[in-house]
Amino acid sequence: MTRALGFIGLGVMGEPMCRNLAAKSGAPVAALDVNPEPLRRLADDGVRAAQSVEALARDADVVFLSLPGGAEVAAVCETLLPQMRAGACVVDLSTAPVGLARDLAGRFSARGIEFADAPVARTREAAATGTLSIMVGAPDATFARIRPLLACMGSDVTHCGGPGAGQLAKLMNNMVLAQNVVALAEALAVAKATGVDPATLFDVLSKGSADSFALRNHGMKALLPGIYPERAFSTEYMLKDVGYALELAASCGLALSGAENARELLERTIAAGLGAAYFPALAKMVGSK
Repeated sequence: MTRALGFIGLGVMGEPMCRNLAAKSGAPVAALDVNPEPLRRLADDGVRAAQSVEALARDADVVFLSLPGGAEVAAVCETLLPQMRAGACVVDLSTAPVGLARDLAGRFSARGIEFADAPVARTREAAATGTLSIMVGAPDATFARIRPLLACMGSDVTHCGGPGAGQLAKLMNNMVLAQNVVALAEALAVAKATGVDPATLFDVLSKGSADSFALRNHGMKALLPGIYPERAFSTEYMLKDVGYALELAASCGLALSGAENARELLERTIAAGLGAAYFPALAKMVGSK
């Protein structure tokens, strides 16, 4: 039986995930973040603020991580490794490199600690409603152990394989999404340039074989109105994930021209000062040099 849970990283996705975990798991949750604001908000949900990573690691049976990327995951895990007791478990909800996930799984296993990579997909609204898609890389027994906890945060929890498989699935998801949004942004630019109503074009696309989640969400809700808020999935975050995907492909001897094109457009979007904006802001760069 899980007696205590820890949660490190309370950003746009982490805070609502932690809230759902506290509300549905039946176990006490201690959390930690560099920003005190989400901790104050989560106190109303019964989440206790941990004093340090070390203290959280010593007290928790399962520690969840929701961090910006691989560098942060690696740094936090260096602190967790010597502090957590044998039989405990680390679940990384962040998006990080496949190689890092496999390395951490091996290092934690050597100390008798379970590790799972379990990155999440869908929107911040899905994080709030507990309807995320969660892709898990872990041994069968570890997946069976953590699945009920992940179900507190996600409506679709998929066991993708052994260590690193969850990260691979997430990176491919975001790589495909980035290219899909580039294609939509290009279609939008052509419609505007030729005097065709963009809303009509997107409506037609939604009724044909070009229909997609990206069209109905990123296209209809961001590209059409030209709204690219901050505190959504940023251009910087998407560039990170596409970069991880391309590094993985290169390690397999694969050259991915579509993903390279998306990376170049994301880089130009950041150079234009839109790094913190919702990543469909890349549409502003389409057609420019």
